[in-house]
Amino acid sequence: MKDFRKYYTIAAPAEDVYTALTNPVTIELWTGEPAEMSTLPGSEFSLWDGSIVGRNLEFEPGKKLVQHWYFGDQADDSIVTILLHAKGLGTSVELTHTNIPDEDFDDIEDGWNNYYFGALRAFYKE
Repeated sequence: MKDFRKYYTIAAPAEDVYTALTNPVTIELWTGEPAEMSTLPGSEFSLWDGSIVGRNLEFEPGKKLVQHWYFGDQADDSIVTILLHAKGLGTSVELTHTNIPDEDFDDIEDGWNNYYFGALRAFYKE
């Protein structure tokens, strides 16, 4: 198991970034893919037409979201924590993703950098 931690800068206020990460309509705008999302703790979510699935654990509007990502029968929970920090006119995003299966790590790292936050940065024209 591996952990991944990285900071990203998004050229939008933290409240807008939070909405982009939690509102299914907005998620579909920047991903171009169907999304199921709710800010209700315990609710299930599905992104990129089911490529990423899991359970929402915790939300703090404009500041934080915590999710459990599913990797098959994995015994240890893979937890994603996204913290949003106002930075000038934009947002500094602190990402921590724990317990990533070794065989999935390179794809997950590429996904975070290029598809998840890469797409979100492009959405806000950074």
